[in-house]
Amino acid sequence: MKKVLVLTSSRADFGIYFPLLTKMKASKKIDLSILAFGTHLSKFHGYTLDQIRESGLEVDYTISSLVLGDTAGDIANSYALTAQKFADFWSLHSNDFDLVFVLGDRFEMAAAVSAGIPFNINFAHIHGGETTLGAIDNIYRHSISLASKWHFVSLTDFNSRLESILDNKDNIYTVGALSLDNIKEIPLLGLDEFHTKWQINLAKPTILITVHPETVASAINKFYAEELYKSLSVLANDYQLVITMPNADTLGSLYRAQYDKLKKDFTSRVFLIENFGTSSYLTAMKYASLMLGNTSSGIIEAASFQKFVINIGDRQKGRKAGDNVYHVIFNSEAIIQAVKDIENKTYQGENIYHKGDAADQIIQVIEKL
Repeated sequence: MKKVLVLTSSRADFGIYFPLLTKMKASKKIDLSILAFGTHLSKFHGYTLDQIRESGLEVDYTISSLVLGDTAGDIANSYALTAQKFADFWSLHSNDFDLVFVLGDRFEMAAAVSAGIPFNINFAHIHGGETTLGAIDNIYRHSISLASKWHFVSLTDFNSRLESILDNKDNIYTVGALSLDNIKEIPLLGLDEFHTKWQINLAKPTILITVHPETVASAINKFYAEELYKSLSVLANDYQLVITMPNADTLGSLYRAQYDKLKKDFTSRVFLIENFGTSSYLTAMKYASLMLGNTSSGIIEAASFQKFVINIGDRQKGRKAGDNVYHVIFNSEAIIQAVKDIENKTYQGENIYHKGDAADQIIQVIEKL
């Protein structure tokens, strides 16, 4: 059996991993272990370690390494502490696994990977080759790719970019977006069931909102957060606003403060969610009128639900997007106008990230290694 370790640092990457994890667990050729760290162990971010266990998967290892706070210094210290703790972990377990899966572009994941380089860990990277120019995650993503020996990318465009980054064509597989397997395999909630669980009636006109800080030009986030509040305070008169909270990025507290203010101003029309979980998040996406924010889920998953998306700012700049995505600047008037332009419309095109059964394709590669 292949001994495989999967590193998961947040609710976001666990949701993407989930179809792959369940198939690894069922495989007779793979001995799966899971290591949870990052915001999974943060009560401030919903302590999503419980979400992994409730899904029927076991957590074999945990590493707690996040420093409280969201200044640049706090993020740098969290990176350093994560790297230090993973150095200790790899020194004990460097020979225990045939393959270690890592996903995406988070600083915590990059720290875990960087600590494993001297130990020659056999990393396999999911979602490499992509570009997000408005986030320092772009740098972390490419550094993870450079440290990895196996690569599972979502589009052929990213395959080509990854080849240029690595100066190597070996061991790169285009499998589509893994998260799209969830839409087919995870049961979604009905409207009544969702209302019972979250006290949110998705039968009402709803905007699903996820906005994370822009971490390249972080100083401007105060202005961006204020512009976002201005736009949402207008949209709240016509729509119910379901807001998922920012992840552990530099100055995420600025957006949280504006959301808290918005909740006080529109108590019955604004809902702040720390952690939906995959099933509830996809349910909200299915029934929402549209999506608004700067998250990869709007770029990758929304088209599968025939939803239009308003992508704000530069965080996702450079990432290939379908025709359902409208790109606007961080300006309240531009955001409001974009909503007017797409309201009551349904996207009829395809999802460019869908290739079908990404988890099965990855499993096939693993079992043949």
